Amino acid sequence: MNSTNVSCEESDLHEYQRYVYAVVYSVILAPGLLGNVLALWVFRVYIRETKKAVVFMMNLAMADLLQVLSLPLRIYYYLNKSWPFGQSLCMICFYLKYVNMYASIYFLACVSVRRCELIMRPLRYNSSRRKGDNLICGLGWLLVCLGCLPFPLLRNPSNKTNLNSSHGNLTSVCFSELPMQDISTPAALALLIIAELLGFIIPLILVIACTCLTAGSLKKSTVGAVSDRGEKRRALRMVLSCAVVFLVCFAPYHITMPLDFMVKANTFKDCILRDLIQRSHPVTLCLASLNCCLDPLMYYFTTDEFKRRLSKPEITESMTFTRRLSCIAGEDLQDE
Repeated sequence: MNSTNVSCEESDLHEYQRYVYAVVYSVILAPGLLGNVLALWVFRVYIRETKKAVVFMMNLAMADLLQVLSLPLRIYYYLNKSWPFGQSLCMICFYLKYVNMYASIYFLACVSVRRCELIMRPLRYNSSRRKGDNLICGLGWLLVCLGCLPFPLLRNPSNKTNLNSSHGNLTSVCFSELPMQDISTPAALALLIIAELLGFIIPLILVIACTCLTAGSLKKSTVGAVSDRGEKRRALRMVLSCAVVFLVCFAPYHITMPLDFMVKANTFKDCILRDLIQRSHPVTLCLASLNCCLDPLMYYFTTDEFKRRLSKPEITESMTFTRRLSCIAGEDLQDE
């Protein structure tokens, strides 16, 4: 992006951005880690046989957990203002941030579509379709990983490598402070439009359409649809929760992302507008990370099996059953 530099005072902008990232990531680290570990445990151990989009929820929890596991390095960087772990690890963490975010968007859309389908056409879902869900998950991960490659490829970490004189170690900037590669404006705009369209707008349309269809199923009876109104309400809570996560976490980021691009391309000349965008964009990026805490809450409050299996009696019963199995296995070995 070749354009004339805009001269605006940005003395405390980097300090502000580092403060926002460090505080928000520190707050969501513990609940995000605990919530998604519990979610994977419940989905894997207890409700593997249910057909209510559990495969997609397991992959959603996995994407959220991978995002949470990268937060300690990010917190360290923003608190210490340096990255001593090498450029390769920086680029991997930077890349995984976007992979996990867009994987979450993809699987939220899959959860909504599957729950809506199970309400509208429950008889069409069988064991072969369940195996197809695993294929959809695998293809989803592949597409997201390939689609997010431009994010690290458009960064040039070698431009801002500097020597930390106080420690004598080679350190570099990372994450949001990585400089952009020089690319043409039409190419950058094309990538931006593709990211917005495929990564957010189409999944959002699917989630909203599923919400409307599920809500409409409560008002009228459809041939072949589930007749249990309680089951329909639970499905509506699920798809509605997916829509809320989309609007709260991902909509603000995908509004400020093109604006932040225009600032980096020096399209906006007004310094007040530039400062507002540059201070809003870190907040929306943190909101996009907040979904790793909201998704486990969604599982708990919208999935009866999850809430029941996570209750104290169920956990105690499971642990007792596991110990009995271990004792039986040990006795069998001794008999042999």
